[in-house]
Amino acid sequence: MKKLVLILFVCLLTLGTFAQNVQTHYDLGKGREYLTTTVEMFRPDKFGSTFFFIDMNYGDAGVKGVSLAYWEIARAFTFGKCPIALHVEYNGGFGQFKNQLGNALAYQINDAYLGGLEYSLLAKDFSRGFTIQTLFKSIRGKNEASFQLTGVWYMNLLNNKVSFNGFADFWKEDSDFNFDGKTDAEFTFLAEPQLWYNCCKKFAVGGEVELSNNFGGHEGFMVNPTVAMKYTF
Repeated sequence: MKKLVLILFVCLLTLGTFAQNVQTHYDLGKGREYLTTTVEMFRPDKFGSTFFFIDMNYGDAGVKGVSLAYWEIARAFTFGKCPIALHVEYNGGFGQFKNQLGNALAYQINDAYLGGLEYSLLAKDFSRGFTIQTLFKSIRGKNEASFQLTGVWYMNLLNNKVSFNGFADFWKEDSDFNFDGKTDAEFTFLAEPQLWYNCCKKFAVGGEVELSNNFGGHEGFMVNPTVAMKYTF
C-alpha cells in the first residue's frame, strides 16, 4: 500500500534521529472494506539511510486472515552534503484468494529490483521536503529492463499538528488483465497521499487516498480512500 518516507533522509540525517511507526487502515473502496496494517521504518546513518515497509491485508477476496503480504526495502548511499544519492531497492510479496468454488488459490507478486539516483529538496526549517527518484527497474518474469519514476513528499503544518505526506510512482510493466497472454496495458501509476492529525507526539488519526491506474490486477483508474490510525515509536 505504501512506501512513505515520512521524513526525507537529508532531514533525518541533519536531526540525527529515526522514525518507525505502525499504521492500521480501513479501506473504504467499493467492494474492498478490509483492514491493512503497515509497519514502516526509516533510519539514517553516516553512509546514507535505510527504509522499509511491510503491508498486510486482512479479509480481502473471501479469505479469513491475511490475504496479502508485501514488503519493500530501500537503501540510499549519500556523498557528504550532496543532495544526490544512489538508490537501490527490492519489492516483493504474495497473496491468496478464494475462487467461486470456495477453493483457496495463491499468487506471487513478481520480485522487482531497482537502482538509480534520487535528489532531495528541503525547506531550511525542515517543515517540508520533496525527493524525486529516477530508477532502472527489473521485474522478474515480466519486464527485465524497465524504469520507475518516484516522487516522495512531506509537509508539517499548523505547528506540526497536521502532516501531509505521500508518494507517487509511475513505471513500465506489462499487464494482462484478461489472462489471454496479451498485454492490455504497459504502464502503471500509483499515488498514496496521506493526511494526519497528530493528537500527540506518538499517536495520529487520518487516512489516505489510493489513486491508481492499471494497478493490482485492476484495469483503468481507481480511487480508494481509507481511514486510519498511526502510532510512532
